[in-house]
Amino acid sequence: MASGGSYVDQKIDYVFKIVLIGDSAVGKSQILSRFARNEFSLDSKATIGVEFQTRTVVIDQKNVKAQIWDTAGQERYRAVTSAYYRGAVGAMLIYDITKRQSFDHIPRWLEELRGHADKNIVIILIGNKADLENQRAVPTEDAKEFAQKEGLFFLETSALEATNVETAFLTILTEIFNIVNKKNLVASADQSNGNPASLAGKKIVIPGPGQEVPAKSNMCCQ
Repeated sequence: MASGGSYVDQKIDYVFKIVLIGDSAVGKSQILSRFARNEFSLDSKATIGVEFQTRTVVIDQKNVKAQIWDTAGQERYRAVTSAYYRGAVGAMLIYDITKRQSFDHIPRWLEELRGHADKNIVIILIGNKADLENQRAVPTEDAKEFAQKEGLFFLETSALEATNVETAFLTILTEIFNIVNKKNLVASADQSNGNPASLAGKKIVIPGPGQEVPAKSNMCCQ
C-alpha cells in the first residue's frame, strides 16, 4: 500500500520524475501544489518557464521521492520540451472538464509526449476542476473512452476540493514502482543464475506498463 508523507527521514530508495502537461489554465500548478504542499491558491498566476516540486511517499515500505515538473501550456514555452521530458517515467495529461478545447488538444499533447519521452512512460489522463460539474463541457465517458483506446489511466480531480489528487499521484507512482520492482526481480534472478544483472550500473528503463483504466467505481469522482 502507498501512503503519503511530506517528510521522510530515512534514505530515499527511488526517485521518479513525473511531468505535468496540458493547455494553460487547466490547473496543472494547482494539482502540483495540492499534492506537494496541500495548498490551493485562488489567485494563482500562469507558470513562467518550468518549475518542479518534490514529495516523498512510502510505497511497500520503500521511500519514493516524486520529482514533479510543471511547465506552462502556452505555445511559446514548447521549446523546453526536450529537457522537460528527459528522464520522465510518468506523466499526467491534464485537461479542464469545463473547457472542451483543452480536451480536444489532448491528442496533440499525447503525441508530443510520446515523441519526446520514453515510449514506455506511465501516463494518466486527468480531468481537472470536477467541482465545476454544472459547467461541465467534457462528458466523463468521452475521456474514459479516449483513455481506454490509448492505454492510459484516467481520473477526474478537483485541486480546489482536493478530490482524487492524492489518488492520481499514488496511482502513477505505484504503477512505476511495481514495474521497476519487477525489473529488479528479473535482474536478481539473472544474477543468481550466473548472468550479469542487466541493471547493474545502468539507468533503469521502464518496461511496458501494461496499463489499464481503473474501474470507474473506485477511481473516478462521483
